[in-house]
Amino acid sequence: MTAPTRIGVYRVERLLGAGSFATVWLAYDPALDGRVAIKVLAENWSHDLRVRERFLDEARLLRRLDHDRLVRVHAVGELPDGRPYAVLAWADGGSLRDRLARGPLPAAAAVALLDEIAAGVAVLHRHGVVHRDLTPGNILFRSGPGGERVLVADLGLAKALAAASGLTARAGTPGYMAPEQDDPFAVVDTRADVFGLGRLGLRLLGEAPAPNGRRTGRQQPRLRAGVPPGVAAVLGRATAVRPADRYPDAEAFRAALRAAAGARLRRAEARTAASAGPGEPAHAGPLGGAGPRPPRRRRLAASGAVAVVVVALGATAGDAAGRTPTGAVGRSGPLTVALPVGWRADGTGWAGQYGDDGELEPALVVSPDPGRWAADPAVPGAFVGLSASTARRTTPEGFLAERPHADCAAAPVRRTRQGGVDWVVAAFACPDGRPVIVEAAGRAAPAGLLYVQLTPPPGSGEDFVDALLAGVRVR
Repeated sequence: MTAPTRIGVYRVERLLGAGSFATVWLAYDPALDGRVAIKVLAENWSHDLRVRERFLDEARLLRRLDHDRLVRVHAVGELPDGRPYAVLAWADGGSLRDRLARGPLPAAAAVALLDEIAAGVAVLHRHGVVHRDLTPGNILFRSGPGGERVLVADLGLAKALAAASGLTARAGTPGYMAPEQDDPFAVVDTRADVFGLGRLGLRLLGEAPAPNGRRTGRQQPRLRAGVPPGVAAVLGRATAVRPADRYPDAEAFRAALRAAAGARLRRAEARTAASAGPGEPAHAGPLGGAGPRPPRRRRLAASGAVAVVVVALGATAGDAAGRTPTGAVGRSGPLTVALPVGWRADGTGWAGQYGDDGELEPALVVSPDPGRWAADPAVPGAFVGLSASTARRTTPEGFLAERPHADCAAAPVRRTRQGGVDWVVAAFACPDGRPVIVEAAGRAAPAGLLYVQLTPPPGSGEDFVDALLAGVRVR
């Protein structure tokens, strides 16, 4: 596949993904001064009027709904060869499929995430739309000033309920689509999406007792340890073979889920509120490590084809553990960072990185101004995190390989031993945004993998980087 350099006024940076009907590119929007995802109809379908219309229907539908639980559409256009494209808000946190590939989420986090997905599907149902293809690949994550959002995406198979019964083509993904979607004469309504939500719940929390719709009645699925007992009954009803035996829509499914797991969800929300203080963010995380419901995130203006997104974790002014005076040591759990003169530390946890106890793994943002660093390329600073779960799935070298900066010039990767840790360090000189980005990772056995993402002060060199790394310790 030949990558285009431009699509309309947008500068293409890299391929995000390709499917049967469309290709999605990451691009830079000069008007918005930010990155967008551009979805282009696949060339082999460009002359199929039915597929072309379905492609455009998705963009029109998302544009009409314009909701923060759905992927937003900025514009539509047409390539010189006649293929349509849609300019979408970029889901910088990746997909649920990506996260599940790294391993299962803690039970409490998975239930909370399912609740958020159901809320997004409920938006569609309130507007008379049934999605019909709810899969992990169609659940995306996007950072923003109000926190990381769970987004429902890929409505290319969606249909207004008024026309759903007239659909004759099979649509959906095996393993997630309702049994009636295999019947060209069946009425496909909101209960098909309830089945999809149930199947997503089983993927997040356990396994169905029988695949391909062969389960009869309301046999409860077996879920893994730590899942509230009532949740199994909710998923069992949601994935019933007969539509009449399911919940009528996503709102009813969500209400039942919250009733079954509400106490646990309330305890999790209370812990988050207590750690953050009133009106303040609580957690931080680099791109790809965000969890389902961190309360607030801020987006780092990034350089290169892959934007590096970090949330500045906040604390209240009276939180001694989260905000440190000049020259002090920042702490988050067992993680400590010796601060350069004039720097402060904010933070209580790494968004989306959960330990075996179900709690966020430790992380800090350190900077002369942690609140501005995430948004202002002129402010130096660093994200520092410790993750035992990441150490189990990859090496420091492998972790850094997941964080390329394609538009930046990479210096040779170097190794240095600082603070008793063998660090792998990659530095990038970038033409836009932050002029220098440093990525470093190392193992702090047996605690886990240490990760530092640093934008050093202007004019500083390897000595500053090494001094910061030397001050990263695990107690």
